[in-house]
Amino acid sequence: MEARTGGAAPVLRNVLVGLLIVIAVVLQLSVAPAFAIRGITPDLALLVVVAVALTRGGQAGMVTGFAAGVLLDLAPPADHTAGRWALALLIVGYVAGRVREGSIAHSGQGRPNAMTVMITVACCAFIGVSIFAVSGLILGEAPLTLLPTVAISVGYDLLLAPLLIPTLLWLIGKGD
Repeated sequence: MEARTGGAAPVLRNVLVGLLIVIAVVLQLSVAPAFAIRGITPDLALLVVVAVALTRGGQAGMVTGFAAGVLLDLAPPADHTAGRWALALLIVGYVAGRVREGSIAHSGQGRPNAMTVMITVACCAFIGVSIFAVSGLILGEAPLTLLPTVAISVGYDLLLAPLLIPTLLWLIGKGD
């Protein structure tokens, strides 16, 4: 009986992560546009990817990032080439997962401290939005307003991180 419950926990955690991704993408595409500045909305999916990577590591972060990116790429009103968000969030998951691994190696704890989380969110938001924006420039799909786009997006993510990341870390790490 115990072997069965031990095998069910990872499945439930994966279902929870999938549910968090879907909720984040739906809110990002439906509610967040009401708070848009110059057409830029908060990146809720990116925050979920960072939280998963900080809790589960780089591999889980990359898988989550790719899944969230594909949903963002394919969900209406997608007006860009499919794969741009998938690539950006996959790399964000990898970077945040490396921060977790470095935190474990440095301090021996499973999770980084609050300052490290905020720096990670800022760096990952910068990396993710930059990859998305630069790929848009390369493909001729985006205007040449790279710096304001990245700055507004990073600002949004830094404002939302203290509100969302602790809850997400708690939810995702609940089974540990």
